[in-house]
Amino acid sequence: MSTPPDRVEAIAPETGWQRFQRDRVAMGSGVFLAAVALICFCSPLIAPYDYKVQNLAASAVGPSVAHWLGTDLLGRDVLSRLMQGGMISLFVGLIATTVALLLGICYGVLAAEVGGRAEDAMMRFVDIVSTLPLTLIVILCTVVFGQNMPMIFLAVGGVSWLTMARIIRNQTRELRNSQFVQAAEALGQSRLGIFSRHYLPNLAGTIAVCATLTVPGVMLLEAFVSFLGLGVKAPMTSWGLMIKEGADIMEECPWLLISPSVVFALSLLSLNFLGDGLRDAFDPRSSRK
Repeated sequence: MSTPPDRVEAIAPETGWQRFQRDRVAMGSGVFLAAVALICFCSPLIAPYDYKVQNLAASAVGPSVAHWLGTDLLGRDVLSRLMQGGMISLFVGLIATTVALLLGICYGVLAAEVGGRAEDAMMRFVDIVSTLPLTLIVILCTVVFGQNMPMIFLAVGGVSWLTMARIIRNQTRELRNSQFVQAAEALGQSRLGIFSRHYLPNLAGTIAVCATLTVPGVMLLEAFVSFLGLGVKAPMTSWGLMIKEGADIMEECPWLLISPSVVFALSLLSLNFLGDGLRDAFDPRSSRK
């Protein structure tokens, strides 16, 4: 009597999250960003000093036991201002990215849904707007409508949705031709139901990757606008504004430029590494060899 062949056990395919966990650089970047965000958003509770309180008797003092990162020309604690500035920069990045995502998703899905000449016209509009100097548009918006936080959110987010719209439009066109979407259409499901039940779940990975890669660009744009003096207004601060203030007196007080520049650069690098890791995890075809 012959022995039965060995039973072959089915191996479950590797998920995107499992692939992401194997990327140590991306995981480390995520941990670093989570720690920075936690410290910055908890700054009102854990900051050693009030970020806007001046102490002219201790102005322009280098790093010491009392002030770990020194003080600025008005005697304000640099560490406290760095934490507060990080909260503002991260908040601008998150809100403006949310605005960009909403605009890009709605525009991209709508373009793919209407199809034909209307779709071509909508994408040509995106191409035309992409050729404009977007930084100049943000500067003009802040000059015309005023330097306030809601305006910065709308201006920065309003020029950051173009790439998202292109990506979502291409992905939606592929999904629209898939069998499960065609089956839902044959069963009479509404377009809103197809969008919520079929498009969004399948676009979630792409949206997460695009969001992670959009945040550093948004933060860099806000920092540039603040560096020009058109962003956050005093006594409020951001990393871009702190870099501007430190650059003006970098020879006399180098610590005022070094600390915000290092934290800002590390945050941008971590966001890019995190975005690359998410892209490679959820879209293995784009993985770097």
